[in-house]
Amino acid sequence: MAKTDDTIENRVYLFESLASSYVAAASELLSSEDAAVRERARRALAELAYVSCIVADTQHLSAEQVRERVLGAPEPAPKPKAGGRR
Repeated sequence: MAKTDDTIENRVYLFESLASSYVAAASELLSSEDAAVRERARRALAELAYVSCIVADTQHLSAEQVRERVLGAPEPAPKPKAGGRR
């Protein structure tokens, strides 16, 4: 799908809105002295960017289809461990 100026503008607008709310709510996490806490907070911000792009790029899809794109392919169910008698 070719990205138009409108799509890029929508990506920026969505991310700006989501990120602004997140940064306000997670400012302590983003400035934590604990590197692991800061990394998790940055990863959450990256996920918001990803979601913004998907939502902006899939305006033509239904809400259910967008949800599927955001969530990605479902993880396969864990296979039961082989545990037989000896």
